[in-house]
Amino acid sequence: MAEQTKDKDVALDLYIALSRASQWVNAHADRDIRSYGLNRTEFGVLELLYHKGAQPIQQIGSKVLMSSGNITYVVDKLEKKQFVSRKASTEDRRLIFAEITDTGKQFIEEVFPAHADVISEAMAGLTAEEKHSASQLLKKLGRFAQDGFK
Repeated sequence: MAEQTKDKDVALDLYIALSRASQWVNAHADRDIRSYGLNRTEFGVLELLYHKGAQPIQQIGSKVLMSSGNITYVVDKLEKKQFVSRKASTEDRRLIFAEITDTGKQFIEEVFPAHADVISEAMAGLTAEEKHSASQLLKKLGRFAQDGFK
């Protein structure tokens, strides 16, 4: 029984540490993103479209971890900034794709290297080996939590 309690305490301690680390690394990233006039979701959608190409609007939410209803709003905002355009599918007229514009590509190409530096600096508290180990362990933890979610 004492071993079970100890394991729960360690799990809770890990949860708190993981949450706080995520909060502070995100604070660095968010401050940088805001300096470009975007929020984290807008930047995430733009980055996704830059790196993965045009995406069905209905599927973007699962790739940037947000609800599909909110994605329409985000795409609208990016469209107003001329970073993204909508294009109907040639095979299925019900399917609408979001794709990055030349203006959006130019924007990401200009700001992403500095943004990556901000994230790298926020993570500089760990050695390269520690970052690799942490990344592998967190992926393992994430897969287990995902598989157990019903």
